Amino acid sequence: MQEPDAAGFVLAGGRSSRMGRDKALVEFRGQPLVAHALAILREAGLSAVIAGAQPTLGTFAPIVEDREPLLGPLGGVCAAMASATARWAVFVPVDLPLLPAALVRYLLNSARVRGRAITLASVAGFAQTFPAVVDRVALLGLRAELDAGRLGCFSAFRAAAAGLEQTVDAVSAEFLAQSDQVSHPDGLPAARWFFNFNSPQDLREGEAP
Repeated sequence: MQEPDAAGFVLAGGRSSRMGRDKALVEFRGQPLVAHALAILREAGLSAVIAGAQPTLGTFAPIVEDREPLLGPLGGVCAAMASATARWAVFVPVDLPLLPAALVRYLLNSARVRGRAITLASVAGFAQTFPAVVDRVALLGLRAELDAGRLGCFSAFRAAAAGLEQTVDAVSAEFLAQSDQVSHPDGLPAARWFFNFNSPQDLREGEAP
């Protein structure tokens, strides 16, 4: 049986300082945020592993331990990619429960067809850091950024792509929605797909239509 060429990871290692408690376990629409993120990956047809998380989240899915948790999401990205054998690593953060799985599927298929090392979505002309589809050939460049203390994921994505003589491929979410290539199950416009849940106020706003 052929091994899958892509693996999905939920980034859940943040400090959740603005939320005041572990963000991954905060409930939204009757489920913890980590369950929403895992469901997005599974609906997109991917395996679902949690990267950079506390051991308590192991009841939801397997965990890839981040040995350098103070280095932020980039540390989780590198730990996840080092643990995987698949060519493509697909990352969603724990705080974007409104992402449609169809967008994740589209980005992965685009990466496969175009062969780009880093594939993201954009909104209003601005590339969004996540969800991200990353070719394992980018790991060396990402790790170099991490080791140099340059911890921003987006800047690391750009640097890793540049090291491979590429640019980050950012696909317009609005175009995908307008052309009916990606739709949201609740009919949300593209800009709402990327609404971050970082505080109790965000939870309340996220419930709004």
